[in-house]
Amino acid sequence: MRTKRLVIKAGKTEGQYWQDIWHYRELFYFLAWRDLLVLYKQTAIGVSWALIRPLLTMVVLTIVFGRLAKLDVGEAPYPILVFAGLLPWQFFSNALSESSNSLILNANLVSKVYFPRLIVPASAVIVSFVDFIISGLILLALMAWYDFVPDWRIMTLPIFIAIGFAAAMGGGLWLAALNVEYRDFRYLVPFIVQFGLYISPVGFSSEVVPEQWRLLYSLNPMVGVIDGFRWAILGGDFQIYWPGFCLSMLLVLALLSSGIWYFRKMERTFADVI
Repeated sequence: MRTKRLVIKAGKTEGQYWQDIWHYRELFYFLAWRDLLVLYKQTAIGVSWALIRPLLTMVVLTIVFGRLAKLDVGEAPYPILVFAGLLPWQFFSNALSESSNSLILNANLVSKVYFPRLIVPASAVIVSFVDFIISGLILLALMAWYDFVPDWRIMTLPIFIAIGFAAAMGGGLWLAALNVEYRDFRYLVPFIVQFGLYISPVGFSSEVVPEQWRLLYSLNPMVGVIDGFRWAILGGDFQIYWPGFCLSMLLVLALLSSGIWYFRKMERTFADVI
């Protein structure tokens, strides 16, 4: 008597795989919407947590770096400078945390039917992006409070949002694939996020880094993303260190392309390992 086995087949060609992502777009919408509902389900204040968490973090960073350390930031209000750096960092860190566990949390789905697995971590990044948009309301409120009007550079902000999205997606794909193979990463990711906050220019401007170290400091890809946000939002009060920015952008592209490559390489084993 033959033993029946479940064989989950992917698309035959690379082109078909990317077509399958479009074909399964409704699954993508469902996963993203489900995660949004679960995120704030049975919480007393619901989606307001998306505003409270970054607001409290901004207050703490402003007190520590602005009042106690008394860092010079020019004419820009310090809370706006902090929040302009906190927005992309919070999006990136949330995306890493959610994406790393996304395949494990959807193990029953991954192990039973075929669909492009890339949809799962991508939907987790979208959920973090929704938080990012909601948190942006605080930035608008701060600008109104301090009567701060950005200049024409604010029109370039979507470019830096796209770069931040690429960094979050690349890092999320790497951690999602690694977490399936090595479950130690569920303990490592919180450390990465916490350590990254300290070495990224969130509570301070990257201009405080000595000139001879700024290129080395830009090996952190989030340095370029955060500097880009501040350049677009603060205008003339903040200048980009262009050699470091270009280096960070190259690293973001490398992170995204290598993340897609490694995720696709390991994708065939997910159903067996998970």
